[in-house]
Amino acid sequence: MIDLRIPVDPLPISEPLVLRLRGNRAESEHDAVLIETADDYREYEYQGFSLTVRAPASADLEGDVLMLLPGKPSAHRLIRANSAHNTFLLTEQCDQLCLMCSQPPKKHHTDLFDQFAIAASLAPARAYLGLSGGEPLLHKSRLFQFLSLMASARPDLRFHVLTNGQHFEEEDVEWLSEIGHDRVLWGIPLYAPEHYLHDQIVGKQGASERLEKSFSILARAGAAIELRTVVMAQNNTMLPALSDHVYFKLPFVRHWALMQLENIGYGRMNWDKCFLDTSTDFQPLSAALNRAISRGIEVSLFNFPLCTLPERFRYLAPSTISDWKRKYLPECDGCSLMSTCGGFFEWYIPDKGFARVGAP
Repeated sequence: MIDLRIPVDPLPISEPLVLRLRGNRAESEHDAVLIETADDYREYEYQGFSLTVRAPASADLEGDVLMLLPGKPSAHRLIRANSAHNTFLLTEQCDQLCLMCSQPPKKHHTDLFDQFAIAASLAPARAYLGLSGGEPLLHKSRLFQFLSLMASARPDLRFHVLTNGQHFEEEDVEWLSEIGHDRVLWGIPLYAPEHYLHDQIVGKQGASERLEKSFSILARAGAAIELRTVVMAQNNTMLPALSDHVYFKLPFVRHWALMQLENIGYGRMNWDKCFLDTSTDFQPLSAALNRAISRGIEVSLFNFPLCTLPERFRYLAPSTISDWKRKYLPECDGCSLMSTCGGFFEWYIPDKGFARVGAP
């Protein structure tokens, strides 16, 4: 597992500070330039101050973007320049209580949109950045300001925003149209075709009906939508009907991602009643996939180790588990598919997981 925090010697700051680590010269006022390297630390010069980063010489930090907090002995590694998996946690507040939520909500919110804007401006060329929560659209005006600023300052960047889809309004159509479908992909969950079951899974009455309104708004704005469905015991038998629903009711959706459960947060708390072992029970998912494929729906399987899938569906399963929280099991040794397999979550527990794993 890759630690997204890195030890530092605190700087004399009173506000969160974002900077980029550079080995040669500064290209921005936000760059810290390397001046000394030792076995277990590096010293950088930043605007006349000395910044000590406690990392081994072997660690590749060139171009990484850090956020330092006042008095804290570690920095948040917001962007790892050599990774395709960089996500900003915009807020931990949320207005749903999903059974399997991997990031359980908190009441407190710290506004760091200005710091995230600096970080995004320092990202590598043509980077694809995730924006997540909690629920980012609880702070919609700040989110829209951030995305508009980035469209102007860094038009090469693309963003994937994870949202529960509860907060789009009619007055957002103009902005959504202007920001463009090629710049932002909205990742929105739908867990069942029946209102009652979706609402039950997300812990919010009326959520499914409200989602229909948001889909209508997004469709009229020409926004790009990635529909997300976590496969669970609760919705397993509904998956074929959900596939029909996507085809007939949501033809404007760009992509449909069916996802395996993550054993962390509420997902861990409710694992025994939610986890579906698709290595042994794949029939409903198979039916849903066959219907989607035959109708031309772009569909993928996220977070599924390849060995847990029937061979004919493995081409649908890209490597989607972020590199910082991905691991492989001893059973993976010698597997010919390992180079393309996304592996397992770091917190995957074999005794409570798939019955069938290992080299096929």
